[in-house]
Amino acid sequence: MHQMNLEVNGVSYPVVADASRNLLSVIRTEVGLTGTKEGCDDCECGACMVLLDGQPVNSCSYLAAQAEGRAITTIEGLAEGDELHPIQAKMLELGGVQCGFCTPGMIMSAHALLERTPQPSEEEIRIGLSGNLCRCTGYAKILAAVGEAAVEIR
Repeated sequence: MHQMNLEVNGVSYPVVADASRNLLSVIRTEVGLTGTKEGCDDCECGACMVLLDGQPVNSCSYLAAQAEGRAITTIEGLAEGDELHPIQAKMLELGGVQCGFCTPGMIMSAHALLERTPQPSEEEIRIGLSGNLCRCTGYAKILAAVGEAAVEIR
């Protein structure tokens, strides 16, 4: 067992977990934040995307012990109180959320994209979201939501 301290959404969580546990499992189980989803468990779908020091990572393949001392942001960390982040709000408004399973990962990837490219082209949005799969094929609405959120954020 490995004792570590994880900073998730600006809050410090003392955690004891096996050193081989992935970040996704520890966030959902020990930390208790279940917005990050487990999809493929093989870095293929992006449902488990979180930000690590502002960069998107697939938490299903990242060891929790590797995240110690780094800033972890989950989907729960984007909203400010009861106010959704503009990307979250646009996804809901435009119907980019169908079954909702891919939504947290899509939003986290979109957030990272807009942080580094505030006014992305449609091609840049497509590339920025390329590590995320939507099983419902809601891509057109998702792309539109990210584009509109970019305009709203600036």
